[in-house]
Amino acid sequence: MSNRQITDWLPTTRKEAQMRGWDEMDVVIFSGDAYVDHPSFGAAVIGRLLEAEGLRVAIVPQPNWQDDLRDFKKMGRPRLFFGISAGCMDSMVNKYTAAKRFRSEDAYSPNGKHSKRPEYATTVYSNILKELYPDVPVIIGGIEASMRRFTHYDYWQDSLKKSILIDSKADILVYGMGEQPIIEIANRLKKAVESGDGQYMTAAQAKELTKDIKQTGQIVKRAEFIKEAESDKELHPHRECIKNKEKQAANFFAIEKESNRVTAKRLIQEYDEGIVVVNPPYPTMTTEQLDRSFDLPYTRLPHPKYNGKRIPAFDMIKFSVNIHRGCFGGCAFCTISAHQGKFIANRSEASIIKEIKQICDMPDFKGYLSDLGGPSANMYMMRGRKSELCAKCSRPSCIQPKVCPNLNTDHSALIDLYKKVDALPQIKKSFIGSGVRYDLLLHKSGDKELDSATERYTEELIKNHVSGRLKVAPEHTNDSVLRLMRKPSFKQFHEFKRIFDRINSKYNLKQQIIPYFISSHPGSTVESMAELAAETKQMNFHLEQVQDFTPTPMTMATEMYYSGINPETKEPIYCARTMRDKEAQRMFFFWYKPEEQRAIRNVLKKMGRNDLLRKLNL
Repeated sequence: MSNRQITDWLPTTRKEAQMRGWDEMDVVIFSGDAYVDHPSFGAAVIGRLLEAEGLRVAIVPQPNWQDDLRDFKKMGRPRLFFGISAGCMDSMVNKYTAAKRFRSEDAYSPNGKHSKRPEYATTVYSNILKELYPDVPVIIGGIEASMRRFTHYDYWQDSLKKSILIDSKADILVYGMGEQPIIEIANRLKKAVESGDGQYMTAAQAKELTKDIKQTGQIVKRAEFIKEAESDKELHPHRECIKNKEKQAANFFAIEKESNRVTAKRLIQEYDEGIVVVNPPYPTMTTEQLDRSFDLPYTRLPHPKYNGKRIPAFDMIKFSVNIHRGCFGGCAFCTISAHQGKFIANRSEASIIKEIKQICDMPDFKGYLSDLGGPSANMYMMRGRKSELCAKCSRPSCIQPKVCPNLNTDHSALIDLYKKVDALPQIKKSFIGSGVRYDLLLHKSGDKELDSATERYTEELIKNHVSGRLKVAPEHTNDSVLRLMRKPSFKQFHEFKRIFDRINSKYNLKQQIIPYFISSHPGSTVESMAELAAETKQMNFHLEQVQDFTPTPMTMATEMYYSGINPETKEPIYCARTMRDKEAQRMFFFWYKPEEQRAIRNVLKKMGRNDLLRKLNL
């Protein structure tokens, strides 16, 4: 915006800090992403929150780790701590496809360039800072730190890696959505510095002052570790996991179970270097807390240093609004519930409308909101009816294998919100670009009022909020694979498509439903993929939104892939491991391409599946 000043952003250089009258920082945040001052970008959120606590905060986006390290030195020593995040994605997932090839672009870098962040960015940045400033506290967070906090399988090295606390040499780890722990950490350290003799916080002091803070982890020396028998859950040591895949799978099952509890235990895991101690999470953020995070004075724009450059992720979310956090879907391959939590944290209507009005004031806004959604678009304001039942539960999913009878699946709040947004004079159309859980839309609770609201929501969604194409994610057609994925039967997709087509016909709309599918997920075979091809062809789909399964740290599906067993049942599971096996599954997405048809014919003939040859017209 033309009336913006450079000081409207958090400083990224010493000169920008001096323009604010600052000669030193309280906190310096290093991020693997470009600095976009927007509530969808983690570094901006944490920076703005700490600023609101009265701290002087700088952000160093995408520091150069290959030169004389001037980017790591330019802001000097902070009074309190260095914060580190690899960015909005794990740096390895961000860089590589499931085939271990470079992605077409880095969505969080200017002009999509891949060269702006290192592999394993959290560890690289932290080691550099520990070398340059050994006594300054280093706090790591973001999804890369969060999902690598214990022993974890790394697909790109095809090995088990230790907790990122050990490899990074960081002092403190914050996992999950970090607003609550980082505010508590900062306030404790600030109070200690202001009341003490020293001008700066030291690493040893910081660790001692924060060791009991929820949603954080540290390495503790064996001699100093005090076990709390009633509140601790001890995981198998790293050295045992290396030798025994079943123990690694058991560890994951225990971690997932605790992360899904309202009241969780402290988790401890032994390493040669010491004991990693991870405290239980904070309670789900209240609406007031979440509103505060979203209502901070973001410019909603990339830093002016990127003028003339495109940041793909910003282009995607520029005119979109996130209305809630968390997901109770519990999909086996997904990191959302593991990082954001199973329970839904909701923004208020007032906060959402306030942000939309800010978007309306943007000079290039044309009246169309690209998304009014969340991790799953239709979970807003949903929670358990009786909180005491939720307090006893550790299910990873509230809707699979069937919808929990305690879950209030009322879509009324969403209908009201959509109508209030659409009534704003500058809004021509609000679209739902996030994925929709159609199993929630098909659920019959037995409550006439509730079920009527669900039907009204489904019609409102399809009639007024689809930008020509509605994204849904059946993921597979085979029921045994879908059970492993924690996804509903494909029969439900057929049912939802009938409803979608009926509503389109009713209003004379020519909209498409775009299904997402995954190949090579644990349990998926070449034959089940061939059946997927035949079934989707009969539904007149030429599949576009498809991907190979990528094992990402600390998900149920990744533990299945690594261990070859289901951590829940300990049953063996087939997994496509080689690139050849993966490609044999992937090609069935593209049965309609002439270059794939010869190989498909050969495979189906060897299987003796002439029925599928006929269905595919091959």
